[in-house]
Amino acid sequence: MSSTVETRPPLPPFTRASAIEKVRLAEDGWNSRDPQRVSLAYTLDTQWRNRAEFAHNREEAKGFLARKWAKELDYRLIKELWAFTDNRIAVRYAYEWHDDSGNWFRSYGNENWEFDENGLMANRFACINDLPIKESERKFHWPLGRRPDDHPGLSDLGL
Repeated sequence: MSSTVETRPPLPPFTRASAIEKVRLAEDGWNSRDPQRVSLAYTLDTQWRNRAEFAHNREEAKGFLARKWAKELDYRLIKELWAFTDNRIAVRYAYEWHDDSGNWFRSYGNENWEFDENGLMANRFACINDLPIKESERKFHWPLGRRPDDHPGLSDLGL
């Protein structure tokens, strides 16, 4: 009987290039706004802190994501590598969204990630602040889904 081991390349230990790739893959996944797809990047026993909410496994993380994207409408995210070591990555990011009343926000955050040997995220710690913005102040205008390769990143946008 064989068992299937889930892997999510690139795998640790990370190089600068593989850390940048891992960050972009995470951004692409979150921009899909598909909780099932995104949850597969995490270990079954993943541990999260997102603002004041905690998830203690993949299923709880998936539930969190479903609630998040039901509230944060027209969600568009950009992540940027901040630092990395063998199996850890730190990112900064911003995302724009609106609520069901049409109020727009740009949320700024930092995340610390720790990966297992198979490239699955075991720990995710996120700190996020929401800034109310006018719709005219939005900077993320690509169609919903993956950010186009030619779209500026956070530093290019002065964020």
